[in-house]
Amino acid sequence: MLNKLWKSYSYAIILFVLSLAASLIMLIETPDTEKFVKVTVAEGDSLWKIAENFSAEHSLSTDQFIIWVERNNGIAAGRIFPGDEIVIPVKALDDQSYKELASSNLKE
Repeated sequence: MLNKLWKSYSYAIILFVLSLAASLIMLIETPDTEKFVKVTVAEGDSLWKIAENFSAEHSLSTDQFIIWVERNNGIAAGRIFPGDEIVIPVKALDDQSYKELASSNLKE
């Protein structure tokens, strides 16, 4: 009986198992953006400037910071625009869910 099922549906079973495995991997590797600071990009901001503004709050080099931000926000070639909201690798405080303005460093 199992042999007959396997012969008939082996491709579907393999596809299902691979899809399930891929979903679990994506779930594990997806960053939990709730735990990181969200920054609203202001006029004149760049990823380099944001990295420098928050340098005391992260342990990455500027290049590592920029790569992390690009990868986790779907940004290509460092292109950010005023009004964009991006997640940066700075841990948000547990009791606060806040955004920081990159240019002014003001907490809401």
